[in-house]
Amino acid sequence: MLTIGEFSRACQVTIKTLHHYDKLDLVKPAYIDPQNGYRYYESNQVPQLLLIQRLKRYGFSLAEIQQILSTEEKGTLVSKLSAQKTILEQQIRESGIILHELEQHLNDFERTGNIMSYQNKYEITLKQTEDTPVVSVRQQMSVEEFGTYCGKLFERIAREHIIPAGDMRALYYDREFHHDSADIEIAMPVTKPEQADHIIPGNLCAFTIHRGAYSSMSDAYGAITKWIADNNYEIVNAPYDIYRLGPNNNVPPEQWETEIYFPVKTKEI
Repeated sequence: MLTIGEFSRACQVTIKTLHHYDKLDLVKPAYIDPQNGYRYYESNQVPQLLLIQRLKRYGFSLAEIQQILSTEEKGTLVSKLSAQKTILEQQIRESGIILHELEQHLNDFERTGNIMSYQNKYEITLKQTEDTPVVSVRQQMSVEEFGTYCGKLFERIAREHIIPAGDMRALYYDREFHHDSADIEIAMPVTKPEQADHIIPGNLCAFTIHRGAYSSMSDAYGAITKWIADNNYEIVNAPYDIYRLGPNNNVPPEQWETEIYFPVKTKEI
C-alpha cells in the first residue's frame, strides 16, 4: 500500500486535495489506521486519480467528474467528452479574438499615447430607413441562445419557402443589458410583404458600422449612445443590428461587419 505522501507524490496532487477528494467520495483511502489516523491507498487507485486530474484539466467540475466516474455507458462518456471538446474549442476561438483586440489596442496606444483612442474609430451619421417587412422570432433569450433562435428562424424560412430580401437583423427591446434573459427579436427582411409577420417602421436613425468581433460591439454602442446625447437626440424605438459580414461568410473576426441603427428624434427642450 502507499502512504498518503507517496500517493500524493506519485500523482502530483497535494495532501490537502486528497483530503478534499475523500470528503467528496471521489477518491477514498483504501485503509485508515485506527490507531493514528494515517491514510493508505492501493496502487490501483493511481490510475483513477490520474484520470480525475486529467478531467479537471479538460475543464470538468468535480461534480461532473463524479458523474463521469459513475457512468459505465461508453456512448454517454463519449458524448460528455465530445461536448467538453466543443466548449474548449470555443474558448480557444474566443481567446484568439481577445488576443487580436489586445494587439490592436496596444498598437493604438503606442501610436497615440491615449489608452482610449481605440474608441474613436466610429463615424456616426444620421440615416433615414424605410419600412421593412420581416419574418421574425421574438423571445426572452440569453446571449448563448442567440444562435439557437437564429437557426430556428432559418429553418422556418426554408420550410415555408420564404425568399429573404436582405441580411438578418436583431432588435433589442430592453432598456438595460441582460446577459441571461434579454428581449430580442431576430428578423429577416422578405421579398413578399404578404409573407411578413409585421413591418419594422422606417425611422431617422443614428448609424455606424462596427468592424470586428461581436464581443467588442459595446465600443460601437457606447460611441453611438454618446453621439446621440451630445447632439441633442433621444432614442425612440428599439435599436437594432444588421449583420452584413460574419461567421457564415468564412472571413476572420476582424473582417466581420455589423451595421448599428438607433432610431432617434430631436430631443424636445
